[in-house]
Amino acid sequence: MTDTMTVTPTANIVHDVVIVGSGPAGLTAAIYTARANLSPLMIEGEPSSTSDQPGGQLMLTTDVENFPGFPDGIMGPELMANMRDQAERFGATIVTDKATSIDFSQRPFTISTRDAVYRANSVIVSTGAQSLMLGLEAEQRLIGHGLSTCATCDGFFFRGHEIAVVGGGDSAIEEANFLTKFADKVTLIVRRDQLRASAIMKDRAVANPKIEFLWNTSVTAVNGTDKVESVDIVNNVTSETGVLDITGLFIAIGHKPNTDLFRGVLDMDDDTGYLITRPDSTYTNIPGIFACGDVKDSVYRQAITAAGSGCMAAIDAERWLEDIS
Repeated sequence: MTDTMTVTPTANIVHDVVIVGSGPAGLTAAIYTARANLSPLMIEGEPSSTSDQPGGQLMLTTDVENFPGFPDGIMGPELMANMRDQAERFGATIVTDKATSIDFSQRPFTISTRDAVYRANSVIVSTGAQSLMLGLEAEQRLIGHGLSTCATCDGFFFRGHEIAVVGGGDSAIEEANFLTKFADKVTLIVRRDQLRASAIMKDRAVANPKIEFLWNTSVTAVNGTDKVESVDIVNNVTSETGVLDITGLFIAIGHKPNTDLFRGVLDMDDDTGYLITRPDSTYTNIPGIFACGDVKDSVYRQAITAAGSGCMAAIDAERWLEDIS
């Protein structure tokens, strides 16, 4: 990854575009707005932060085999470094800092970080979302090494394996059913005595011969030095403990969009926190503020769809700036 450009903002500088957050969505937006001669400034987040890590969730991913253009696959951090270099090549300025407050009440809009204040005629929000985890010691160490939060991303790697999915909602059932295309056996670990999923999803899971259920069960540890080898489990009713031998663990207990910074300012779903944009666009409820990637996508959550919406946000912002000029 290239060295971060040094920026010394002043009260007199108003950027055409400021991008808050990175990842495939933000970096694609940076590439497109830079090529449109809008000289975007990206606030990419902090490496120490779990909610807005520079490069997004792909920085925690090993092999990426479903991003077009890489027939042999590419490492997640390498893909993000390439996109970052490409954005800088076309003139994007990237600062490694964390946005701490915003003022979208009037234009120029204001974005404050720990170290500076930036003003912008338009803002693209691409702060992403984070997968909810179990809070176990080995999770960060084994993510991408048998532990995953995305079946459609990593299911192919578990052909012929015996694996487990943690969760009881629609997402967990969908992941489990999808994984039976590859794995010989999928154990669904449910902490209650019933599924929270919709009736149709429950019926599909029960009817799938490759899915086995562990009710009233929680995972207390993930075992393995450099790859998942087993998990420790406990029955929540009887307190009986045991070990489940598996080679893959998928955690499907939900996602949390990184939208706390925009609460009360940008329209978002009351239940999930995902930002709401106008149909077939990246426009938010505030003219000049656009949203793209996983911060607004509760359905697909793929690198390629995030990149596509980053392109949309860049084009929307460019056209909006032309209209107001």
